[in-house]
Amino acid sequence: MVARIKKNDTVFVLSGKDKGKTGSVIEISSKADKVLVKGVALATHHAKARRQGDVAGIKQEESYIAISKVMPVCSSCKKACRINVVAHGNGSARSCNLCNQTF
Repeated sequence: MVARIKKNDTVFVLSGKDKGKTGSVIEISSKADKVLVKGVALATHHAKARRQGDVAGIKQEESYIAISKVMPVCSSCKKACRINVVAHGNGSARSCNLCNQTF
């Protein structure tokens, strides 16, 4: 089974507060069907200095979003697209539904 979205893929956010943004996938949680996208779904955390030398402050980190809310972006046509699975000699690969290029 070929995964629709993989790590380091560029994805387009379809819905939510970050609708319309693009970013690269940092991490995928396959059990929970969630992805971590760089620059999307930022959550604010207030960090307290616990040791001497630590810096306290407000930090923003990415939080997980549902994998169904993102769509991969084709590297050749630069558009959000659905993925087809193409069988090759010894395996299978992903291809863009719009331009039929494999990536």
